[in-house]
This record gives sequence, C-alpha cells and structure tokens, in this order.
Amino acid sequence: MGTLTVQLPDTSYDVHIDNGVYELLSNRYKELLDSADKIGIIADEQVASIHLQILLVALQKCGIEPVVKIVPAGEQCKTAAVYVECQSFLLNESFTRNSMLIAFGGGACGDLTGFIAATFMRGIRFIQCPTTILSHDSAVGGKTAINLPEGKNMIGSFHQPAAVLFETSLFRTLPVREIRSGLAELMKHAFISDPYWSQQLLAEKSFISPSEKWLAEELLKGIRVKATIVAEDEFEQSSRKYLNFGHTFGHAVEAVCGFGGLSHGECIMIGMAFSFVMSENHGELDAVFTNKFIQFAKKNGYPFSPVSDYEFEEFLAFMIKDKKATFGKMNFVVLEKLGSPIVKTISTEECRKVFEELVRRIQ
Repeated sequence: MGTLTVQLPDTSYDVHIDNGVYELLSNRYKELLDSADKIGIIADEQVASIHLQILLVALQKCGIEPVVKIVPAGEQCKTAAVYVECQSFLLNESFTRNSMLIAFGGGACGDLTGFIAATFMRGIRFIQCPTTILSHDSAVGGKTAINLPEGKNMIGSFHQPAAVLFETSLFRTLPVREIRSGLAELMKHAFISDPYWSQQLLAEKSFISPSEKWLAEELLKGIRVKATIVAEDEFEQSSRKYLNFGHTFGHAVEAVCGFGGLSHGECIMIGMAFSFVMSENHGELDAVFTNKFIQFAKKNGYPFSPVSDYEFEEFLAFMIKDKKATFGKMNFVVLEKLGSPIVKTISTEECRKVFEELVRRIQ
C-alpha cells in the first residue's frame, strides 16, 4: 500500500493509495470514526450512483450508518446555493461540533465538503475519499472552496483533512476525459519538481490509457511533491504558489468557458501551454520544448480551441481577479527550467503578446 504522511506545524495526516484502502476504516481509523457523534457523507451524484455502496459497506463493518447528502456532479456542486443547502442539511440532521464528514467524489466534491467542514459550527473534522485522478491534487493540502460567477475558488478556507483514502479500483470506471483531466495535474507536479520525470511523462505512449499499478505509483509521486511543498508553506505565502503553475490562465479559461464547459485538467493543460510560452521570456526553456508539449497535449486529446474562440480581454478580466494578483498586478508561476519554478509579476502587455503567440502556435 502506498502511504505518505503530510506533516504540518499543527497537525499531520496520512494519505493512502491502493486497491482495498477502505479496509483501513475498520482498523486504522476505527478510533477516529468512533469519536464522532454523527458521520455524514457528501457524495457526488454521478459517483454515488456507481460506487457509494462500496464506501457504505466499509463503514457498516465499523458499525456506522452514515447519513448521505447527494450533490450535483463536478463543478456544479461548488455553488453558494449547494453550500448553504448542505449546511442546512447538517443542522436538520442534528450534527454537532463532534460530528464528521466524508467527501466522496472528485476534486469539486472534496473542495465543497472541506469548506462545509471548515465552516460548520466554526469547523469539524472530515476525511477525503477521492474517486478521480484529478483529486490527487485537491484532496491533499487543505485548500477548500466554492466558486462564484466572477471567479473560481473565490470563497474558501484552509482546512486539513483527518485522512485521505484513495481507492484505486474506482479509477477503472473513469471515462477517458476524466483520466486526461487528472493527468494534467500530475504533469504539473512533474514540471515544477523534476526534469527527468517530466520527460518520462512526455514520452509515455499509454499516457491516457494507464494501468492501475502505473497510476498508483505516479500519483504517489505527485502527492509527495504536493505534501513536501504544503509542509513548507501551508498557507501559500511562498513556495506553495508554485503549485499554481498553469492555473492563472487555466482558471481564466475555465471561467470564460463556463465552469464545467471544459474539465479542470483540460483548462490547466491550456494554462501550462500559456505558461511555457511565457517561461521562454524568463529562463532557459525554448520554443522547441513548448511546441513539443503542445503536440503531446494535442496527440492525447487535450482541446485548445477555446484559446482562439475568445478575445484576450475576456480572459484578462478573470486573470486580474486571480487570487495571486497583488496591488492590481498579475503574478504568474513560470519555469526558469524544468523543475525550477519562480513567481514573476507580468504586465498586461506581456500577457497579450504571450496569448497571441500561443494562438499562433496551436494552429
């Protein structure tokens, strides 16, 4: 079983990734579960229709009958309306400060559940049970949030889970688009940490049809990168910003296209292409590498049409509201070279030129 510990100044928790990982609920985490007066599951409706019984059976072995709240699939659950609805649900089910939540779904469901847990009665415990490849990024590190029409993840809190349990057998039912989405974040972890690993991924012939064993090993690498950075900078004051590589423009694409119009990972792949073009101005990376990355992405089915379907100003409107912006200036994570990220303040004019160059290259 792949296991690693996220060690923070005030807390620590373990991340487990394997087939049969829910067995830990009835042994390793039995005492934790027994300490809660009530346990609730916030479940993505699509995931729940296929896999919820697996989690329920694991909890029944512990003598636990949780209450279940089903929420819309994907980014559609991360709205203020769903958030308030879930808070009311917990109150109506007599949840207290000693209660506990379990997030069962992809990254969006985990973000929502974490924010509910962070704010219900000023904070209760929760466990992440992610069901997608993409959520290997969002389930670790304690960032929780919901969206606004004006921007992604604009209302949120830092709230660490008590444990993270990845059941890899659930990946078998993921559609190709979900696999593609999740592997974009895996590539991000490689690009900001390890040039050799980056080149390995770019050379992987079965990238979007991976084996369960390969996935478990690679995701553990990605989680290790994130856990190391989070341990250094829990509240994103310094190095944690590097985890936003590709996200400033990627989140703008996500907002312009309508949350859920493209998958998060598809948007981040576009955002990383944008950041690679920008990195050419600030380090050793050149157009040859950027073009290699774009061709790799296209070959594996990542769409780039939104870049040329909209005007630069439409993306700019969201980039200037990005959480990484300071004093009205845009901050981007760029790479001096593979594995070496830095944060640079970028002018609107440079952003425009990078956008125009990206549009040219994806033709």
